[in-house]
Formats: sequence, structure tokens, C-alpha cells
Amino acid sequence: MTQTSSLPGSGINFTLTEEQRLLQQMAREFARNEIIPVAKDYDKSHEFPWPVIRKAQELGLTVMTIPKAYGGSGLSMLDECIVTEELAYGCSGMSTSITLNGLAVLPLLLAGSEEQKQTYCGRLVKGALAAYCLSEAAAGSDVAGIQTMARREGDFYIINGSKTFITNASVANWFSVFAYTNPEAKYKGISCFIVDRNTPGVSVAKPFDKLGQRASDTAEVIFDNVRIPAANLIGREGEGFLIAMKVFDRSRVPTAIGAVGAARRALEESIQFAKERKTMGKPIWQHQAVGHMIADMAMNVEAARLVVWQAAAACDSGQPNTMQSAFAKAFAADLAMKVCTDAVQVFGGYGFIEEYPVAKLMRDVKIFQIYEGTSQIQRNIIVRELFKE
Repeated sequence: MTQTSSLPGSGINFTLTEEQRLLQQMAREFARNEIIPVAKDYDKSHEFPWPVIRKAQELGLTVMTIPKAYGGSGLSMLDECIVTEELAYGCSGMSTSITLNGLAVLPLLLAGSEEQKQTYCGRLVKGALAAYCLSEAAAGSDVAGIQTMARREGDFYIINGSKTFITNASVANWFSVFAYTNPEAKYKGISCFIVDRNTPGVSVAKPFDKLGQRASDTAEVIFDNVRIPAANLIGREGEGFLIAMKVFDRSRVPTAIGAVGAARRALEESIQFAKERKTMGKPIWQHQAVGHMIADMAMNVEAARLVVWQAAAACDSGQPNTMQSAFAKAFAADLAMKVCTDAVQVFGGYGFIEEYPVAKLMRDVKIFQIYEGTSQIQRNIIVRELFKE
């Protein structure tokens, strides 16, 4: 299945550039050769897929969005989406682990100092992994509800608190951490910090036993009187909430395309199965009830990709993309859940058996409606943007 592109700054254009076609082909081959053959094994073992990650690092897939000035690939948001769709087609859990550096480094790229960028982007380029620490047990969608505190003491900050549902927590070399420096200022009192994994007082709990995306490491990170240099503050005190919101506008786009990739996999598996499976003397796709279900799946996958690319193009051209990112995240996440559920229905009883891929796909995609802001939160954002003065 060949995708096309809407490129920023060039009107409406649905043709991939030669470079984008090569990126797409590289990522597609990586998914088929390196991810798909082992996806079932890692889903069962819950182990972190280090061999796959190392191969991804060799291709620059873990540093796609880091600018070339700091040793990264310097891809645009649209380029990143083209690659991420293919990775998620193979396994959205492994895709999440591979691309998570792009989320963790965003606060640095948006508000970090030159020294911070050189140091911490440099580590990622050399093979380190990082994690993004915002969510807490009592603060998921409600960012202002975080309870982690950072107290200034001379040339240091002392951080206390914990973060939960942190992807790549167990394998990260450093963390982007959000904490209150001035609780009385409410959301204007949140700040953002870089915390090295080996800093005394930092600990990571046992990874969660998850419903899906088991090949991605997810755990709680605890900060117990963690003492970090004041130079590890990203931006200025009180800018953390604004940084987090800017991160969401960007991070929701590749998250959404991951949902599209998983949905496309479910669609293609359904088409193949519907050709082979016969009832009443003919392939099941020839039964209108099944054929129409697959037609709806195909239409919606195509529509979701275009919505995501629109948000990516807006981001690449420097336009405000808050509403477009919310469109993309909500539509793609909900669509992926529907497509994967319908794929299980197309497979019938076989779809309920783990031997077939659609069971894993359905388990994996549910999280897209939850992380990076739930589908309900995306709708709140859309309403806010629509009715903004």
C-alpha cells in the first residue's frame, strides 16, 4: 500500500519526494525484517527488545528528530510520521520504544540551553535512551495536578515525588522531569528539569504487567531527595506547564500516526484472511456484511492518515497546530480501536486466539485512546479551540 504526502509550504501535494520514498521503504523493510518476526515473542516474554533497538539505533531511528547540528537525523515531523507508521505496522510497542527519545528530548529542543542540547542530545546519538516524566498517579490528563516538588537550595534543586506510566523508564539514561517549584502559583509554578538516571535517590520500580504494547518498558520512577545542579533546569522556573503543552502539540502527531500504522496492519491482515477463509462456498469478502466492514476500515485508515499529515504539515511550517494535533490524536486513536476490533470480528473465532495477529493488535491499540491525552481530553481541546475568542 503506497502512501502520498501533503507537503508544507507547497500548497496541496500528494506525492512523496524521492527522499521520503526511500525513508518509507527503509522503515518498511526494517519492520518486516526485524520487528514482525519477533513481535509475538516479545509480546509473550514482556522483555525489552534490545536487539531490535540496537539495530534501530544503527539506522538513526532513535534520533530521527534530533537536529543534524547535534548529530541526529534532523527529520521533519512529516518525515517522522512516514517512518513511524511503518514501525507501528510491525509492532506499536516496539515502535514506541524506538521513537520515545523524540518525546523525551522535546523539552530540550523547545526550551533548553545550547549546552544542554549538546550534552544530552549527544548522549542519545551515542546510543543512550531517555524518558519523559510527567504523568503521576493523581495527575494524568490534569497536568497541573502533579505533586512532585523541586526545592531550590543554592546551586542545586532537591526533587521529591514519583512519576508513573513512564515509557522506557527502566532503560533510560536520563529523564525530562516536571515538578512544582512554586505550588502557590498553580500551573505557572511548574518547572522542567533534566535528571540523570544514576543520580542518588532516583529509582525505578518493576515494569507494569500491561494489556498490550508489552515490548515497551513502562514503570514508575521515584525521586527521593534527588539533588541536581541548578543548571539542569530547562528554560526558566515556571515555564514547565507551557513547555509540556508545546510538547503535546508535537508529540501527539507521531503518536497518532502510530495508531494509523497499527490500524493499517489490521486492515491488511483482514484482507488476506478474507481472501483465504471460505463460507457457503465463497471467500468471506464476497459476503456483503464482511466486505462492507473491510471497506469501512480502509476508508477510515486513509482518512486518519491525511488528518495526521495535515497536523504534521502545520507543525513543519511553523503554524499553530493545537487543534489539528487534537483532531489527529482523537480520530486516529478511536479509528484504530474500531478497525482492530472489526479485524477480530472478520477473523471470527480465530481472531480471539493469540496465534493470529489481530488479537495482539486489538490489545496494543487501546492505549492510543489513553496516553498523550485521552480521546476525551482531545475533544475538550477541540471545543476550547473552536470557541476561543
